[in-house]
Amino acid sequence: MSSNLPAPPVARIDRRETQLHGQTLIDDYAWLREKSSSEVIAYLNAENAYTNAATAALKPLEERLYTEMLSHIKETDVSVPYRSGAFFYYARTTEGHQYQTYCRRPVPAPATPDIAYDPSLPEQIILDVNQLGEGQPYMALGSLAVSPDDKLLAYTTDNTGFRQYMLHIRDLSGSGHLRGISANSVLPEVKEIAVRVGSLAWAADSRTLFYTVEDEATKRHNQLFRYSAGIAGEPGDEQVLVFEEMDERYNVGVGRTRDGEYIVLESASHITSECKVLPANDPMGKFQLVAPRLENQEYFLDHRDGYFYIRTNDAGRNFRLVVAPAASPDRQTWQELLPHRDDVSLEDFDVFASFLVTNETEAGLPHLRIFPFAGEQLTTSNAQDIHFPEPTYSAAGYVNREFHTTKFRYAYQSLITPASVYEFDVVSSESVLLKQQEVPGGFDRNRYASERVFATAEDGTLIPVSVVYRRDLRKPGENPLYQYGYGSYGYALPVSFNSNRLSLLDRGLVLAYAHIRGGGDLGDPWHDAGKMMAKRTTFTDFIAVTEHLLAQGYGNAGRVAIEGGSAGGLLMGAVVNLRPDLYSVVLSHVPFVDVMNTMLDATLPLTVPEYEEWGNPNERPAFEYMLSYSPYDNLKRGAYPAMLVKTSLNDSQVMYWEPAKYVAKLRTLKQNDTPLLLHINMDAGHGGASGRYDYLKEIALDYAFMLTQLGVEKV
Repeated sequence: MSSNLPAPPVARIDRRETQLHGQTLIDDYAWLREKSSSEVIAYLNAENAYTNAATAALKPLEERLYTEMLSHIKETDVSVPYRSGAFFYYARTTEGHQYQTYCRRPVPAPATPDIAYDPSLPEQIILDVNQLGEGQPYMALGSLAVSPDDKLLAYTTDNTGFRQYMLHIRDLSGSGHLRGISANSVLPEVKEIAVRVGSLAWAADSRTLFYTVEDEATKRHNQLFRYSAGIAGEPGDEQVLVFEEMDERYNVGVGRTRDGEYIVLESASHITSECKVLPANDPMGKFQLVAPRLENQEYFLDHRDGYFYIRTNDAGRNFRLVVAPAASPDRQTWQELLPHRDDVSLEDFDVFASFLVTNETEAGLPHLRIFPFAGEQLTTSNAQDIHFPEPTYSAAGYVNREFHTTKFRYAYQSLITPASVYEFDVVSSESVLLKQQEVPGGFDRNRYASERVFATAEDGTLIPVSVVYRRDLRKPGENPLYQYGYGSYGYALPVSFNSNRLSLLDRGLVLAYAHIRGGGDLGDPWHDAGKMMAKRTTFTDFIAVTEHLLAQGYGNAGRVAIEGGSAGGLLMGAVVNLRPDLYSVVLSHVPFVDVMNTMLDATLPLTVPEYEEWGNPNERPAFEYMLSYSPYDNLKRGAYPAMLVKTSLNDSQVMYWEPAKYVAKLRTLKQNDTPLLLHINMDAGHGGASGRYDYLKEIALDYAFMLTQLGVEKV
């Protein structure tokens, strides 16, 4: 950090007051919400200039870290091809290019089930995101769906980072199959169909596309449209509103069952859902309700041979599996296949012609189980378990598009095992490794160790923690400690491999991932224990994890760095307010720190649907509880850790002004000389830079800041 810094920007104070429930909320920086204001943009640019000046001395280290991390990435690579219809699909990356290229090759003849991929057959590029991103600072691909006849590609793109996706349809046949599209199999012209599009599903006729559209103001997906593509020589190009969800808590999504028989329309809030179905061969028909929504009940379905298989939490928070005839699928006909279990959470399931796979979580670890069908009946007594060897890991189904198969593909990885794709043969009960992420630069997994430990929370609950370190650099009580957390929305923190972390592990850091309550690491009850009027548990769990790790010698008490983003940024703000003495460095990405002002503004995306996660502050008990932990409202005079706060101007989930206001206010209260920096990506959204090289440079800044503040690297 430079010692000859200019003074940091000073945001002007424009006091605004909100009176509610007998209390006054004071906001001196609400004016920063005016995104179109030249004064606001000038202030954000000043913050960036200050951060650039403050980190100028870090540039050589940033470059070194960037080069290190890049050296561990196989820049030219290809994904495992998966079959869908008459083609095998895959994505590849090419050295020097920011984005992926999506390709396919035909299925060899004769096209029998489980036939092997043949890389010698001709390749067709169906979408090159690098070409889409030419001349644009941001480009992200949203949804992608190929029609059942393999001739049309529907896909969505966002070129601002605000997650407003444009729907396009491209002719892949090379024959002008889609009216108005030129015949060019390499890069056909494209029709732009609609804006603010989310999920996609083709009907069986390969000319009717269902898609969801979000409300422009609140970004809630509330409408389902049907588009009839204009096939050459036939009428078409018709868009019809099929369904509109009026309840502001709900979002809609559309998909198709694995067997291709039904289009499924799902309406879901954070705690309630319902499904409507339409035969895929009757796209002009009417969606039929499966079972009406009941408050605090969720269900999700797939189809096989005239029956819907339904995962539901009607009997308990950990879900059970039931089956119902497609002709009359209401709740009265549901027959239980797998019961609710207090100690096992049924997270998901996959239905195939001859077997069914469940993804379950037990004691916070995922398990995959295969159940065979005997005719129409699912056999639950002789399930096959796929076993995993490490103490902490992630495992889930991979891309399995084919319904008639005897193979199940799944993904596996851990903190020290690179991302791997396996294929399980249901007949032989054997797993075969198809591909493991290659890590160039001399990576040897045996040099590293991963552990699963448990910290005791304030109320005695055991909190799982995944820990990784380099064996020969572990010095109990001396290592710098890095701790990451999230703990919201029932999201289970993945135990994944990331080669970028080698730059931290090889410098002696111990890395810890806290599976705190509010997340879904131990099922929905774990989520329930850290949301609404129990939200503070998320923060105290995180602090308890830090204290446990230090007490057990995993780190040095004066060298603790923490990181979180979005709702994890709320976590960062809350724990720093509670225990600023415990942490040395904070990396906070797109942080949700202005809880009260955001949740009192029903026009913002993170408001009405989020009442079921945080509470409704228009109700006094929720208001008082949320106010007790809101980071922006609980800043006070005192010493704070070194902090790098990052956001994006086009963030659609947590608006840029939240971290901007937070930093502006903290500057007036902070009484020590540790750095407080705000970096705004002026061309991106919630996920930061879209290009893989640009994103790697952002991580290099984070690491350089953290390593120097921890004293691991010198400037």
